[in-house]
Amino acid sequence: MVIDQKLLDIKRRADDIQTAMNSGDVSGDELTKLAREYSRLNEILPLVNEYFQIKQGITDAIEMQHDAELREIATEQLEDLKHRMPDVEKRLQIALLPRDDADDNSAIMEIRAGVGGEESALFAGDLFNQYKSYALRHGWKIEVVEENATSLHGYKEIIFKIDGDGVYARMKFESGIHRVQRVPETEAGGRIHTSAVSVAVMPEAQDIDVQIEEKDIRIDVFRASGAGGQHVNKTDSAVRITHFPTGIVVTCQNERSQIQNKATAMAVLRSKLYEKQRNEQDAARTNSRRSMVGSGDRSEKIRTYNFPEQRVTDHRIKLTLYKLDDILAGGPGLDEMIDALISADQLERLSAME
Repeated sequence: MVIDQKLLDIKRRADDIQTAMNSGDVSGDELTKLAREYSRLNEILPLVNEYFQIKQGITDAIEMQHDAELREIATEQLEDLKHRMPDVEKRLQIALLPRDDADDNSAIMEIRAGVGGEESALFAGDLFNQYKSYALRHGWKIEVVEENATSLHGYKEIIFKIDGDGVYARMKFESGIHRVQRVPETEAGGRIHTSAVSVAVMPEAQDIDVQIEEKDIRIDVFRASGAGGQHVNKTDSAVRITHFPTGIVVTCQNERSQIQNKATAMAVLRSKLYEKQRNEQDAARTNSRRSMVGSGDRSEKIRTYNFPEQRVTDHRIKLTLYKLDDILAGGPGLDEMIDALISADQLERLSAME
C-alpha cells in the first residue's frame, strides 16, 4: 500500500538523519535543519509504530481464527484492533499533513489600538497581558520590543517577542481584529461600547531565511523616551531602521544599549520581511483559496470578547466559550480556543486533499 511505503520511508529517513548527526560530518545550519527534521519525525514515529503493530495484530488474529481453540479470543482481538485502526489512521493523516516551515519558530506579535479611543488602548493592554500570562504558563520567554503607552496604562501600540519551541504554531491564529464589548471605566451612563484592536503575528526569521543588504537600509539613532519618564536616558540609544525596498520602518528603544536595540530592531525587520515573503508565496500557491480559520489579515474580524455575557466568540469556527476571565488571564480557556482553531485548520486541509 502507498501509505505503508510512505510510513516505512519515514522510519528510514529518521534512521538516516540520526546516523548523519552522529557522524560528525555535518555542522552549523545543516545540523540545525537536520535536528529540527528529526524532532518532527520523532513525534510521528510512535504513531507509525502503533499503525504497524495494529496491522500485524490484525494479520495474526485472522490467522489465529483458523484454530478452533483460539477462535473466540482471536475474534475479540480482531474486533478491538479493527475498532482502533480508523483512529490511528486519522491521527496519522493529520500528523502527515504538510507543515508550515515556520511552525517551530518563536513569534513576534504586534498589538495596535483601533476604533474606540482610550477604551481600545486599554483593551490592547488587556490582550498584551493575556498573551504575556499565556506565554509564561507555557514556559516561554517574552520580551517587549517597542511600546507606546497611554496615561491610563493602555497601549496605542506594543510589539513584543515570544521565545520558545513551537510558539508560532500556536499563536499564528491570533492574527486579526479582536473586538471587545463592555462598559468603559470612563462611561458614566453605563452604556456598552464596542472597540477593536488589531493583532499581527509573525514567525521570527532566522538569518538563513532572510538576507538584508546594507545598501537597502538606513539606521538612525536617537534619544530614548517613554511614558512617565520610563526608559528615558541621556544617550542616543534608540534605533530606527528603514528598509528602502519595502518602506518598512522598525523602531526599538526598550533595551539599555544602542547595540541591543539595533539587534532587536534587525530581528523584527527580518521577521517582517520573512512574513511578507511568506504571504506572497502563499498567495501564489493558494490563489483564490481562503482558509476557514482566516487569512491572518489584521483587517479581518476574528474574535469578540463580550463582558456583560462573560463570553468569547471566535467567528471563524463559530465557537463560543463562557470563560472570558479565564481566557483573558491566558488560562486553559485560551488553549481550548487555540486547539479548536488548530483542529479546524487540520480538518480543512484534510478535506482539501480528498
